[in-house]
Amino acid sequence: MKGLAPDAKILPVGLPVEVDDVPDPNSDPLADAVKYAVDHGASVINMSFGWPVLSEEEKQALSYAAKKDVLLVVATGNDGVGRLDQLTSHPGVVAVGAVDKAGKVWEKSNYGPQTMLTAPGTFIRSAASNKPYELANGTSDSAAYVSGAAALLRSKFPELTAGQIANRLVKTAGLAPGQEGMKLPDPHYGYGFIRPLRALTNDIPAGPKNGPLRIPKDAPSAGKDGSNAPGASSSGGDQASEQKDSGLGAGAIAGIAAGVLVVVAIIVIIAVRSKNRRNGPPPGGPGGYGGPGGPGFAPQQPGQYQQQPGPYQQQPSAPGSYPPAPPIQPPGQ
Repeated sequence: MKGLAPDAKILPVGLPVEVDDVPDPNSDPLADAVKYAVDHGASVINMSFGWPVLSEEEKQALSYAAKKDVLLVVATGNDGVGRLDQLTSHPGVVAVGAVDKAGKVWEKSNYGPQTMLTAPGTFIRSAASNKPYELANGTSDSAAYVSGAAALLRSKFPELTAGQIANRLVKTAGLAPGQEGMKLPDPHYGYGFIRPLRALTNDIPAGPKNGPLRIPKDAPSAGKDGSNAPGASSSGGDQASEQKDSGLGAGAIAGIAAGVLVVVAIIVIIAVRSKNRRNGPPPGGPGGYGGPGGPGFAPQQPGQYQQQPGPYQQQPSAPGSYPPAPPIQPPGQ
């Protein structure tokens, strides 16, 4: 099985699943993990887990990642509720919801004004802890798709900032038929579902360095190819192509991956995993997304990015029903 960015370098960073597993009670595992990833060359950090409340140290770690131009991708969660936790809502984060094979939002995908993008999240063939593969539903998989697409973009466009990478994903995002008049960003869809091939090949100006990202207040404004202050919006002059896609088929995804192998260099993606994995078990039914040739999808509407409201709290989500993944060895062991 080959993923969206098969030549990306994965640096797995584990988080304790129980309080008793924390070696130092005075440490902050999430903050330590983020800083470790950044200091070891991460350009994209995927966080497919829930984290209802952020400590000050954790907020500082996320701001540190933004300062170092690392793209943070977070799953919105699988409760089907209209609120997002503090991790998903933190400035500088790309919050990702799930859509089905028709491009319609998955019914259990959490949503809110911070949602930026969606990606496939139902009947995903995934590695399992007690068998080779299983079918899974969840925004965890959606976030992983976005992280993979970001890895491809960071490889092909190394001069772009994290915000400008997010800009390419946003400007080429699509909507399912019948959603053409939707006001964007939408709480469920954000700017739409990712279309990696278009993000790689469309002619899109770099735009402001922060793109659609809200930047933490303590993050400096220094960055590549930009003079805008943090939080600045990019112009809406870049419109996605009007031609139709062939759908979100597994065959299409595989074709995209094969088509970009020549531009994939060593990109570091950090896979941080926890017991509260944002994946739920799939209902019975066929796996995969089918082959290409499905319905066409409308491009997102042009327009300026809208500033999103600040973070808010939610109660802890119930742990996912999948068993925890096997222990992850530290890098180099």
